[in-house]
Amino acid sequence: MAGKDLLPLIEGGKGISVTSGASSGPWAAAGGIGTVSAVNADSYDEDGSVIRQVYNGRTRRERHEELVRYSIEGGVEQVRRAHENAGGGGAININILWEMGGAQRILEGVLDKTRELVSGVTCGAGMPYKLAEICAGYGVHYYPIVSSGRAFRALWKRAYHKFSSYLGAVVYEDPWLAGGHNGLSNSEDPQKPEDPYPRVVALRQTMRDAGCPEVPIIMAGGVWFLREWEDWLDNPEVGPIAFQFGTRPLVTRESPIPEAWKQMLLSLKKGDVLLHHFSPTGFYSSAIKNRFLQELVERSDRQIAYSPQPVGTHDTLLTDGSRRKFYVTAADAARAAQWLDQGYGEAMKTPDNTLVFVTTQSRDKIRKDQADCMGCLSQCQFSNWADNEKNSTGRKTDPRSFCIQKTLQDVAHGASIEDNLVFAGHNAYRFSEDPFYSNGFIPNVKQLVDRILTGD
Repeated sequence: MAGKDLLPLIEGGKGISVTSGASSGPWAAAGGIGTVSAVNADSYDEDGSVIRQVYNGRTRRERHEELVRYSIEGGVEQVRRAHENAGGGGAININILWEMGGAQRILEGVLDKTRELVSGVTCGAGMPYKLAEICAGYGVHYYPIVSSGRAFRALWKRAYHKFSSYLGAVVYEDPWLAGGHNGLSNSEDPQKPEDPYPRVVALRQTMRDAGCPEVPIIMAGGVWFLREWEDWLDNPEVGPIAFQFGTRPLVTRESPIPEAWKQMLLSLKKGDVLLHHFSPTGFYSSAIKNRFLQELVERSDRQIAYSPQPVGTHDTLLTDGSRRKFYVTAADAARAAQWLDQGYGEAMKTPDNTLVFVTTQSRDKIRKDQADCMGCLSQCQFSNWADNEKNSTGRKTDPRSFCIQKTLQDVAHGASIEDNLVFAGHNAYRFSEDPFYSNGFIPNVKQLVDRILTGD
């Protein structure tokens, strides 16, 4: 891949300080592709302590500029550490989310200072049409993440065919099994997972029909034992194939996540990861079921439709004790009365003309998090930030969501794993079933890669 002989093993990029130079460097040293996340990566002070990303700007735009600076400085630092830890082995990629705020500026800012250290850029979460042009300009390869042949066709026809020589590989990410954000489309049922084999074969055929180079497809999401993918190897329908591991590298000695997070992963059972739609990105994503997710589920369940005027069956007047008045159905008025009695006395409007009922404490926290927005996404449903002249999506803020930057920063730096978002792939339960991890064993990265190469 990318002009190098490498093991067909890629460390999946995980943002907000989770795939750092500490883990991606040793993965590259073992002969594969280590991936540094350039999504709000950590930087350090003169004493080597992590510089917490505190925002002092008075406006969202000022805080957004702080975020871009933090991201570039952290991305550069982590690439340099990864390169040092790799010792000349394998390759180092960087990973970005195209839908993060300032994505292009951050990518270019990191590559400006690390182009000689970086082999490629892995990029998903959106349709990154400019990815190929940017990477070609720096002389590095690009690795788009897609979940269907249709998505790749659009990228190829519009932009990528002009820079075909820099296409390192195409990452197919299983939208039902991958951790973090995924590419589940509106036409696909989150409750009905599809077999990845025909989807990958269709992707390969799309690539061939388009005249795309016969580069590897990287299978991502749901990969644990390589022996389970034996039929994919040397398979002319699939073509060159490699495998990405996102969840397994979380439990290594070099992994920078807190020890409590690693122990949680080792104890998970099947079904403990939830594919949900609460993310402020608007994408589906997968995270470990905990108090944080449960509160979002319950908050969304305390939801009813309303009208500002009596219309049809929305003829029952409802008030939350303020001057505001809403018209709801009689049945929903009865449900709302129960929630009010239970202490959920604040009715918050959503962009979908519904009300969600929360406690006063929750309302105040939601409003503060919205007010503190630093523009970490190109468009945010929670705060209504957008990368445009008005810095606004033009829609109401959505109290059913949350500040993703805040919770991911907090959990990565030691805050409660029960009260923050904790991403993981759906096969994370296999830690507790895999004999490799018996008695709580945590391998180093080299031991993990050696184990994977045995087929297990």
